[in-house]
Amino acid sequence: MDEEDTAEYREPCAQCAAVDWGISDEGRFYCRSCHNVIERTKEVVDTSFVGDFNRISWISSKSRAKKAERCRVLMVCEVFQLILKKQAEALLRLGVSPHFKDEVLCQMWRLYLQKSQQAYTDNPVNSFRFRREGQDSDSDSASDFPLSGSSLDSRSGLSDSADSADSNTESTSTWMGPVSKSPSSTASSNPIRRLLHMRKTLALIHLALVWSREALTLSDLLRLVKDGHVPYVTAYEEIPDEMKLCGSEALLFNVEIIPSYRSVHKEAQSLILFLQLPAFPPIVPQTLLHPARLCLRYLIDANLPDELHKWVCILMDRANMLDEKCHTVQVSQRLVLPQYELQAAALIIVTMKVFFGLDDHTEWDLSNEVGSHGDSGNLFSFRKWYKLVQAALVQAQQRRSQDIARKQWKGKKLFYINKKDRVYVTKRRRISENIQMCLKKLASGPPAVQDSGPSSFQFCWGDEDGSDGPSLHRMKLDGVVSHQKGSTAPCNQKYWHLPLHPCHPWACSSHYTKLDPMLPRSFVWLLELFSFMLDVESWCLLHAVLRVERRVFGIKTAQEIRGATRTKTGNRTRVRTRTERRTRSQGGDPGRKSKS
Repeated sequence: MDEEDTAEYREPCAQCAAVDWGISDEGRFYCRSCHNVIERTKEVVDTSFVGDFNRISWISSKSRAKKAERCRVLMVCEVFQLILKKQAEALLRLGVSPHFKDEVLCQMWRLYLQKSQQAYTDNPVNSFRFRREGQDSDSDSASDFPLSGSSLDSRSGLSDSADSADSNTESTSTWMGPVSKSPSSTASSNPIRRLLHMRKTLALIHLALVWSREALTLSDLLRLVKDGHVPYVTAYEEIPDEMKLCGSEALLFNVEIIPSYRSVHKEAQSLILFLQLPAFPPIVPQTLLHPARLCLRYLIDANLPDELHKWVCILMDRANMLDEKCHTVQVSQRLVLPQYELQAAALIIVTMKVFFGLDDHTEWDLSNEVGSHGDSGNLFSFRKWYKLVQAALVQAQQRRSQDIARKQWKGKKLFYINKKDRVYVTKRRRISENIQMCLKKLASGPPAVQDSGPSSFQFCWGDEDGSDGPSLHRMKLDGVVSHQKGSTAPCNQKYWHLPLHPCHPWACSSHYTKLDPMLPRSFVWLLELFSFMLDVESWCLLHAVLRVERRVFGIKTAQEIRGATRTKTGNRTRVRTRTERRTRSQGGDPGRKSKS
């Protein structure tokens, strides 16, 4: 590098007459032969610190002549279609079957467009339009998603769907139907804000995954979104530059938060009723989405013994949850989309309560008895497992908090609604980038961590380097199991549970805040462990545990009680009118006419 910097200076040295110059650390020229230092210096310019402040902006009062360009109108649903296509392709790169995208998600999206009257109709709803430059461009556009056709593919089982769509459509603008004449409709009169939003794309993907019986649960999908493996927060960067996002409708693609598990699940459940989908393919025990298979996966992640899986299956049989009808989506008035991962985690927690009590006394007494055995090295101890997993849980929570703090929630591509905001957005971006660059110079950055890609497990147990601790999968449960008359049963004979009164799943809110001070700490810690593994709220998991306990003990919910009452009364059930209810409340006879 010194030869390049000193190539222009060819003056001989005043002492030895040699032309062999070098540059010291202070930027001064010195002779390499006699080490004579001269006054000449090399000016070093740190361009990284200056940043973009040396740019020259051209200000002119004259309006520039606009170039003639051929444009095509794009509707909002076409932009959402492109984002949905990018999300599906990201899942395909992670190992999801191509059947998920081509034959399931594609058909559900087309059915939604028809049901919501955004496409496949002669009178679509008013929708904001975006301009796209270059009508004959071959760039990646929304039309690349093969959504044109007559009806949903019969191979995917969704044959009773978009029957009114024409099969001879050629382009996206043709099958999208006529466009509204007033693209500047307000938010109150424009139903597109209620029909399309980014959360609905995740709900559609979740339904397609369940229909395809993929092993990817909703919590796995949200984790991939948070880690950036599936575009969501910065999904607008996937939109080509020729698609100009402008106007208030462009805010639909400016996402600042990731939706919760409950909101996406509720959105997916509403979509099933709105689309009027047929019965989903059955979730048989051999399917990876079945709770029996998911329990085995979560037992490995929680470092629990493999022998516990047999008792989980026994509990499922006791709760009548082995039937595939309990896990298959059946479209009816009492539609319930199963929460597969929550069911599996709840089954493990209930099984742990059966064996160890989790009342802050029984589990420690059993651990003391296991420690008193001579061959306790091969027996599972709750105390040993708790200490091992607690240390790994604290470290994993700290890593997650640090990753969230370092996460860049803003994309590299500038997002602005109109040209007036572009100047301010660009200026704020330059200032933030320069501040970040200065902070990196002042503070030492975190150690580089090699990204191993997405994983279904939160912990790594084993003897390898970098693991969270030794594995307990081969441990035996003989210390907490009694053998009597050729049969085995848990040594613990006590089981506590919360009040299992009938609870409406829609009208009832969370009870976790009021119940938390009264719950045993061991039970609360186990809830927090599986809540961290699934990345859901603790109260959601507590409700799943209560549902499993109701099934085990035969307690029906209020909705099931009303359904059984209607079935028992049959045709004798008569619905009172509003007038009859008012008269009965006032003490009068509904069959007697009032005197005027």
